[in-house]
Amino acid sequence: MSATISVVIPVYNEEAGLEALAERLYPVLDALGRGYEVIFVDDGSRDRSAAVLRQLFERRPQRTRVVLLTRNAGQHMAILAGFAHTRGDYVITLDADLQNPPEEIGKLVAAMDQGADYVGTVRARRRDALWRKAASRLMNRVRERTTQIRISDQGCMLRGYHRTIVDAINRCLEVSTFVPALAYTFARHPVEIEVAHSERLAGKSKYSIYRLIRLNFDLLTGFSVVPLQFFTMVGMVVALISLAFVVVLAVQRIFIGPEVQGVFTLFGLAFFFIGILLVSVGVMGEYVGRIYEQVRQRPRYTITAILESEPLQGEFPGTASGPASAAGSSPDHRRGDLEPPSRANPALDHTEMLRAEHEPGRTP
Repeated sequence: MSATISVVIPVYNEEAGLEALAERLYPVLDALGRGYEVIFVDDGSRDRSAAVLRQLFERRPQRTRVVLLTRNAGQHMAILAGFAHTRGDYVITLDADLQNPPEEIGKLVAAMDQGADYVGTVRARRRDALWRKAASRLMNRVRERTTQIRISDQGCMLRGYHRTIVDAINRCLEVSTFVPALAYTFARHPVEIEVAHSERLAGKSKYSIYRLIRLNFDLLTGFSVVPLQFFTMVGMVVALISLAFVVVLAVQRIFIGPEVQGVFTLFGLAFFFIGILLVSVGVMGEYVGRIYEQVRQRPRYTITAILESEPLQGEFPGTASGPASAAGSSPDHRRGDLEPPSRANPALDHTEMLRAEHEPGRTP
């Protein structure tokens, strides 16, 4: 039996392009001749994205599910919310802006059919601004040297994950993470393939320069302690240089006498070392901040509603049968031979409570 497919699409203020996405996505998946589902995750959009997603669900309720988050949790948290509700053997992530054509999904499926458990992608003839290309290349090199995670194009979210990788990710409890890098650490047979890249169909990128910087800080501090080790080494080198400088000044005072020359040089060196100190404190603050966010144990995301219906009979073996509601009251239809997500996950616990509120006679 052919592997089934789940497509997870995070959506944030993509009202203008969702119809065009659906017009291209569903025919591609139909042509694969496999059981599939499309899971849209509305990441707290402020436009009419949620209303458009409801319309898409009503057109093809047996192939579509919509997860509505209460507020904007970020792209990767939205992907994790989608992962928690997938049922397919293969899980594909895809951005809603059509910069990665849905027609490329077949390449990822073929790679996983050949044994890959994680399929990364590299954008061919990337259609982005020059500064974004340069920044991406720089951060790719820094990340690879720092974390040993070899992802050639970290900005491309068209990726494929085997069921085993998704289940491993669902058991993780990080409140801040980078999904492709996390998947790479779990993968036994990761591969990369080249895919087409197009200009954004509508709207504008949700990643500002600040958000890109924050994302890369999270990536570096979330998967490596090299930044801490680097500044430890810098501190040792600076201490040795300072000791040598003190010796030189002492010798100069003994043999030449006190001088006031070079006072501005001393000020310059002092400010330089203070700058290094502040940067190192900032790096330590990043790690402390991650620990603080983790120990609070707050839900990574909260869900307002889940629009879902039963899949076609036989497409996802092992699923439960019975009436389902578009308000998120249906049970968690997962394949019978797969382990369900860890109930220790606070975000999943919150989802279960929401479902219980919508289902008569059920208690959380």
